[in-house]
Amino acid sequence: MRLKEKVALLTGGSRGIGPVIAEEMAGRGAIMVLAARSKSGLEKVARRLTAQGHRAFIVPADLSISSERKKLIDQVFKEFGRIDILINNAGVETGGIYAEQDWVSVEETMEVNLMAPMELTRLVLPEMIKQNSGHIVNISSAAGKSGAPYAAVYSGAKAGLAGWTRALRLELAGTGVKFSTIFPGFVRDVGMFAICGMTPPHMVGSCSPSQVAEAIVNAIEKEKVEKIINSQPLRYSFALNEMFPKTGDWLMRVSGVIDFQHKKAKKMKSSGL
Repeated sequence: MRLKEKVALLTGGSRGIGPVIAEEMAGRGAIMVLAARSKSGLEKVARRLTAQGHRAFIVPADLSISSERKKLIDQVFKEFGRIDILINNAGVETGGIYAEQDWVSVEETMEVNLMAPMELTRLVLPEMIKQNSGHIVNISSAAGKSGAPYAAVYSGAKAGLAGWTRALRLELAGTGVKFSTIFPGFVRDVGMFAICGMTPPHMVGSCSPSQVAEAIVNAIEKEKVEKIINSQPLRYSFALNEMFPKTGDWLMRVSGVIDFQHKKAKKMKSSGL
């Protein structure tokens, strides 16, 4: 799919990697529709895009609420008559010891990270199938490939997102609707990890926002079904974990990942994140 003049709905467009994705997509000619809770954040991103000569529209929406998700899709269809690309990027992370987490925050994490992509996809699919064209990109995480300790809820939501995407990809083969799953590792410069100001263990590595944005564009234009964005050693560890889970657990311990995750969760809690 060529992005020029395609209507692309991007959730989580006001902060984190969202604005970087929006700029990369708009630079290829996509008409960007940005959704997030923060109206002021969306306006800031839209102003930057329009100043560069791109077309950008905003729809403030709380994706943790089902009625807001339906309203979002209705507004985009009313404005453009179609949605060619849906990028489910919005996400929240609840870190900490699982048994001590507040259940409300657990539910919100699942709603935004998993239920919102599922419902938004369900709402756009009939028209995409009807027009025999469309692409849905779901932003999972390295935590969705190999569960991250002290981020159990986030890991579960992202793993669920990945498995659900693959199932739909197989189910809807031949309809013209394509699916891609992106698995970023620790993203530098923006987002929750960057706010914590911590450096991951050398073996784990990290990735840049622009790498994630470029991977998304590549996945759409070249119909890539999955893409891991991170250092090479981490990619190999995923394969090892799938074949030998106990060895994978050992590797998580000796690499310092578990200790790192524990420290990050404590820092998030002390900072009120």
